[in-house]
Amino acid sequence: MERDMRLLADAMLGTLARWLRVLGYDTVYDTTFSDNELVRLARAEGRVLLTRDHELARRRNLRVLLIESQRLDAQMRQVFKEVALPCPDPYSRCLICNTQLEPMLRSEAWGLAPPFVFIQHDQFHLCPECNKVFWRGTHWGRMNETVSAMCAAWEATHRKE
Repeated sequence: MERDMRLLADAMLGTLARWLRVLGYDTVYDTTFSDNELVRLARAEGRVLLTRDHELARRRNLRVLLIESQRLDAQMRQVFKEVALPCPDPYSRCLICNTQLEPMLRSEAWGLAPPFVFIQHDQFHLCPECNKVFWRGTHWGRMNETVSAMCAAWEATHRKE
């Protein structure tokens, strides 16, 4: 399906929403949204609502996926199986606000990234919305193991089709 498939996760699915963003999927997540706000936003923006709330999942005129598991790996497999998402594009979205990241010149990162990070890294990305700077820090290796496993799950799901 097209790259602009849009998702919306309810308050119970924060970890799933964050990892969907890590994989590059447009995923709105805000713990302050009421059920009615979630429904309104999903309808207005054509988003698939991801929820573990059975009552919320029964709402009409709504594209919704009732997430069955509490485990992240099973949740990801279910989303990949039941929502026609395009191939992942890891590390392309802001983990804070969901905006598409933009590459930035190393020289532009001076003063925005901590000095020791600036010295150790050559590649930086900027969120144009919240001005957060991203780089491949010490946590990146661990994150990348999870991302690789999730991309493999996406590929396995799509090989069967």
